[in-house]
Amino acid sequence: MNIIHIDIYICSQIINALDILPPSCKNVLVIEDNHAILDVITLILQSESYKVTGLNKSADMMIHIEQFKPDLIILDIMLPDGDGRDLLKVLRSDANTAEIPVLMISARFTADNVQHGEFRPNGFLAKPFDIDDLLDRIEGILAGKLY
Repeated sequence: MNIIHIDIYICSQIINALDILPPSCKNVLVIEDNHAILDVITLILQSESYKVTGLNKSADMMIHIEQFKPDLIILDIMLPDGDGRDLLKVLRSDANTAEIPVLMISARFTADNVQHGEFRPNGFLAKPFDIDDLLDRIEGILAGKLY
């Protein structure tokens, strides 16, 4: 009887631990055409234990999303093969990706003029940005906040 009780106790502890995994165990897809910025974001997030994959154009975005299953997408607005705001519309219009939180980044746009059509990102960050601001936004968005 004691062995079963201990096994149930251990299982309940494992389940509780899984429920409180830090947000840093999440998958983040970064779509940014500037290789230096993409590399910096990737290194920062990996140092915080996020699992990161990056794209420098949007062409294979939906394939990567299907394979990687991101918990958050960081999306640049000005990409060589598309406007990030149009890509947001594609994401929000697809039932498989509509609920994935999106943090948009841009050097040209601001939080006031980032909205393009009916769809809004979960957050916006102007480039250049502070590393702490990036991490705060990511953690906040993963917790359900809007910026």
